[in-house]
Amino acid sequence: MANNKGLGRGIEALFADNDVEEGQEEVIDLSLAKLSPNPFQPRTHFDTQALKDLTLSIKKSGVFQPIIVRKQSGNEDSYEILAGERRFRASRMANKKTIPAIIRDASDEQMMEIAVLENLQREDLNPIEEAEAYNTLMTKLDITQAEVSKRLGKSRPYIANYLRLLGLPTEVKDMLTKNQLSMGQARTLLSVKDKQNLIKLAKRAYNETLTVRQLSKAIDELTAKPKKKRKPRRSTKQSPFLRAYEDELQDKFGTNVNIASSRSKKGSGKLEINYTSDEDLNRILQILDINLD
Repeated sequence: MANNKGLGRGIEALFADNDVEEGQEEVIDLSLAKLSPNPFQPRTHFDTQALKDLTLSIKKSGVFQPIIVRKQSGNEDSYEILAGERRFRASRMANKKTIPAIIRDASDEQMMEIAVLENLQREDLNPIEEAEAYNTLMTKLDITQAEVSKRLGKSRPYIANYLRLLGLPTEVKDMLTKNQLSMGQARTLLSVKDKQNLIKLAKRAYNETLTVRQLSKAIDELTAKPKKKRKPRRSTKQSPFLRAYEDELQDKFGTNVNIASSRSKKGSGKLEINYTSDEDLNRILQILDINLD
């Protein structure tokens, strides 16, 4: 079982055993040719324009913040990048020969955690990369969702919701990776059990730029039992303000929301928030900051 160093405390917490006082670490220039990326890097896509911008900055001003590396096992003259792969890539694009670096000791476990933490702090992982990162931590380190939650400082429902995305068809996961679908749309699609219908609805959501509410309605229509008259979800006279509020709540909760005005008492009504599973309910309660533990 992996140790319990808290990833949520930051990258520095993972090097507590190195016993190096702040400001006393040696920064050296390492040849780019001797460096290789972190083998546990969860990010598979690097924004091209962002890399170009960083490349121009490095050409003009150099690299201000050293990358962190460790010596490669079995090869004392080669190094693996623990943190700073974007700076490494941009430096190569800028035709630099060396890059400032700090050498530290790190286990495979620490490298894996650092790779996930660095990207989560930057918030530039796409949803599938983030989900796969959590899954890798659980698999490689043999830890539970609850332990991942504690290490990363994320709620357990948050971790669970991302892991559920890995059950989507490959075609839909690719759409999510390319930002053709939002996280809210993907969570809504999880309620569709038939694979072909799910893919069809995902493509429709993208092609018709459906909101989460519209997609949820399309799913209801597709899965509705034939010859069964459905009760209208809201009055046809619903005010445009209530419709706008529905859309806002729909985006916030990532599920179907219905606001129905009372016919008997002005200014009253009911608010319905749909959920598809116990995990989905826990996710909504987490958003509402309701915790019964």
